[in-house]
Amino acid sequence: MQKLGMGQAINQALREEMERDFRVFLAGEGIGVGIHTSPLMPTTGLLDAFGPKRVKDTPVSEAVIAGLAVGAAAAGLRPVIEIMFNPFFTLASDMIVNHAAKLRYLSGGKTAFPLVVRIKSGAGFGAGCQHSHNLEAWVAHCPGLKVVMPATPRDAKGLLKSAIRDENPVIFIEDMGLYFAPGDVPDEAYTIPLGKADIKRSGTDVTLVTWSKMLGVSLQAAEQLAAQGISVEVVDLRTLTPLDTDTLLASVRKTGRLVVVHEATRTGGFAGEIAAVVMEQAFAALKAPLRRVTGPDIPVPASPPLEQFYIPDAGQVVAAIKEIL
Repeated sequence: MQKLGMGQAINQALREEMERDFRVFLAGEGIGVGIHTSPLMPTTGLLDAFGPKRVKDTPVSEAVIAGLAVGAAAAGLRPVIEIMFNPFFTLASDMIVNHAAKLRYLSGGKTAFPLVVRIKSGAGFGAGCQHSHNLEAWVAHCPGLKVVMPATPRDAKGLLKSAIRDENPVIFIEDMGLYFAPGDVPDEAYTIPLGKADIKRSGTDVTLVTWSKMLGVSLQAAEQLAAQGISVEVVDLRTLTPLDTDTLLASVRKTGRLVVVHEATRTGGFAGEIAAVVMEQAFAALKAPLRRVTGPDIPVPASPPLEQFYIPDAGQVVAAIKEIL
């Protein structure tokens, strides 16, 4: 077992898949230079290992990067592109949403369309709203795209390897704060299937559903509540689309209560989709109204104190759970 940050685990996944399949290549802004030379970053050392034909530094244009990927995937390659910050996905969205997400459908399922879009995400760096807004609900709303948001180094590596091997476009969203958080990663080769949630902590009183960086916040809240005799089950979705409704509904039917936690803004956030699924399919099991703990409906502030106000914390999660117990 290795102890790696998420950035290092992603680096291993990219390296292993590039060695396994010559069709896999990387493209993005400065992915072989600059901040990417830090030993904790996802693409460190890959330019030296595989050369400029397979690690392509692109112009500063997300539309160009996405167009390159769509064309390469259509031609039979397996591109893995990087969008530097989640809000910049808006610049790439025409190619990804209007072309990548639809081309397999338009072929009647006769052609594969393997493409991975890695996106850096998350508040907490004082980078301001143009760099920190979480848009996973936007992407999950687009048919034809799979959406993955890992919370641990082990999950990030296994899920990314599966995403690269998938025959459909996959949006792989990485919270930057997790790049530096160490976790256990197996030494042996492994993959984790897309569309499978993971119960990170078993419990009986309430189901706490989350993903990405908010897993840490959720586990912290569960630990605090355990000291008060409250048993919280923490479900890490890992993949938003396809959504693992079986694990979600089984947990809610066991506990009878639901709280959903995400960093993205509240209105239109993916917590609403989870709430709808539970209300439609497990309403009879609910013992109390569900709760959402999310970022507020404001642009992400750049001021560090205001930014910390924006990001949900364990105290808010504890309060939401106590409201429905």
